[in-house]
Order: sequence, then structure tokens, then C-alpha cells
Amino acid sequence: MIRHTKIARDTAVKARTQAMVTLKALLVTVPDELREQLTGLSKMALLERCAGLRPGPLSSTVASAKRALRALARRWLDLDQEIKEHDMLLEQLTTQQAPELVNAFGIGADTAAEVLIVVGDNPERIRSQAAFAKLAGVAPIPASSGTTTRHRFNRGGHRQLNAALYRVVIVRMRFHQPTIDYVTRRTADGKTKQEIIRRLKRYLAREIFQAIKARPQPAVTT
Repeated sequence: MIRHTKIARDTAVKARTQAMVTLKALLVTVPDELREQLTGLSKMALLERCAGLRPGPLSSTVASAKRALRALARRWLDLDQEIKEHDMLLEQLTTQQAPELVNAFGIGADTAAEVLIVVGDNPERIRSQAAFAKLAGVAPIPASSGTTTRHRFNRGGHRQLNAALYRVVIVRMRFHQPTIDYVTRRTADGKTKQEIIRRLKRYLAREIFQAIKARPQPAVTT
């Protein structure tokens, strides 16, 4: 159920993004009188204005531009509402399966869904924290040279899961005080931002693994 809902949501997000990109690109080429009315508006104000355009008879480039802008704006709004519905379903489903994971700082339903999908696809591979880290592409790889001892990012693993972990780390680096303190301390030690992110992703993978282990197990009926 989570996989099906996540697929529908992801495709809707891509379509919504494409609708906005196309709308803004079209604004560059519309007649001057129409472009001047829509220039300088915020994103939502622009969408609402375009969605309410009245093209009238299709007898001029202004009318055709209004019709196209209205169609794109209404498409974006429809997709946005669809995405919100998918998000509500994902929150319900993921909370049932892994409440500790969903409630962790910066994770939320979308990332939890990605984690649970990967776990469900690879149950035989996830036997330890290290195995999960390797699957997620956050297991450190030695990259020492001469007298320098260091590790680098792992470019393997499940790329969607790896990207989800990266987004959580970036959120925590901005808004999670313990993570902010850790970044400050490690920066003072001479670590680069890339090295700090690598370590944080590894720590996050460990935290997620523990949350997965603690999730409710389905009841066994006899």
C-alpha cells in the first residue's frame, strides 16, 4: 500500500514541477500587455491569477496565451491537491508501520515511506546496522593516502534512499540543535562539510535501523 501510494505521489510531484516550469517559461513569450499584469507576483498569487483568467473567443495571441496559462495553473493546483491527499495517506500508513521513524526529527512520512519500501524489498539483506548502511550507500569507504587517514562517500547503494537520508541531514543541520552543535564542533576540528555530512548520514542510518527494529510486528494468527 505504501509503495503504490508513493509511486502515485512521486509522479504527481514531477508533473506539478513540470507544470510550473512550463508556466514560467510561457510567461516569457506571452504578449507584453499580459506579461505586465503577471510580473512580480508571488508563486501562489500567480497561480490564482492565471487560474482565473478568462480567455474568451480564441481570436488572438492574448486569448491563446490566457487559455494556456489557465490550463497550466489549474493543472498545478489540481496536482497540488492530489499530492496533499497522497501525503495524508502516507502519513497514516507509515505511522501504523513505524511510528518512531515517522516522529523522528526531519524524517516525516515521505522519507519513512522510502525507507519502508526499501526494507520491504530487501528483507534478507538487512541483518545489521552495517548492512543497512551499505544498502543505503552511507557505509564509509577508506580513502587514505600516505599519512592522511580519511573516508569518503559510498557511491553505491539504493540512490533514492540515499537521497532521502541526505535531505533529512540537511534539515537537521539547519533546525536540529544537537546536529547544529555537532557540525560546529566538527568544523572546529578541521572537518570539511562533505565529511560532516557523510558522518551524519551514517549516524542517521543507525538511528533509522533502530526505529525499524522497534516497529510493531504483525500479529500471527493460528
